[in-house]
Amino acid sequence: MKCPICGKPAAERYRPFCSRRCADVDLAHWLRGDYRIPGERVPDNDREE
Repeated sequence: MKCPICGKPAAERYRPFCSRRCADVDLAHWLRGDYRIPGERVPDNDREE
């Protein structure tokens, strides 16, 4: 299995990544919103009028 970030072989300790650095890079992508799951937009009904 190859690391999805850099393509090096995955390390058992950080699977599916090769290192802590690549795992952290992937986490940063999620936190910034770079990865999105497609779906319908939810209307914003929380506003008080």
